[in-house]
Amino acid sequence: MFRVMLVEDDPRLAELVVEYLDAYEFKVEVVTRGDLALPHFRANTPDIVVLDLMLPGLDGMVVARQIRDISKVPILILTAREDSYDEVSALEQGADDFVNKPIQPRVLLARLRALLRRPQTSDVQTTEAHDLTFGGLHIALLSRTVVWRGKTVELSNTEFKMLVVLAESAGQVLSRDAIFRKLRGVEFDGMDRRIDNLVSRLRRYFDDIDAEKIKTVWGEGYLFSPTGWD
Repeated sequence: MFRVMLVEDDPRLAELVVEYLDAYEFKVEVVTRGDLALPHFRANTPDIVVLDLMLPGLDGMVVARQIRDISKVPILILTAREDSYDEVSALEQGADDFVNKPIQPRVLLARLRALLRRPQTSDVQTTEAHDLTFGGLHIALLSRTVVWRGKTVELSNTEFKMLVVLAESAGQVLSRDAIFRKLRGVEFDGMDRRIDNLVSRLRRYFDDIDAEKIKTVWGEGYLFSPTGWD
């Protein structure tokens, strides 16, 4: 049985989620205030967190960052906000998935299962993780630090995960769908440009104007060049 911490101040929605997930062997504990989320998390160590953004006591963005600072547990944002900026911000704060209300219970269940099935290595959640080095690039997986030509590069949580996904498959072409699955545990919908935007940002960080370090393979995806970092 998986333990879910649901941080939600809408009692009707919380009751619906609890009743539905209970039938599928999920044990759901509800927290109704943002400022109570981290203490509850520390005391109960759930397997996954479902988090609203608009909460009394403390904003959900802050809660996501607090949890991510101490744990790599999957975090799914469930919110009525529809601003794409909120989605980007939530993912950069460490969330793994973002869905808008209203959501069908069966869809929520599918999202939770997808996140829980995701291999731990895709989120760099292993005590046996090794560092990755390519020429002047050094990626320390456990400390989540990146050094490029002797200087530390400050990356957001999502940017770091994207870099690791590419680097761990160095020399192989990864489709956008494959990248999306590794990052979020769900399928790429064909219209989403976030993968391309993340690649563009990484190229700027690493002076990859000519796209020689992270190559675009037209019609297929992206290739992290293991020899392009000298």
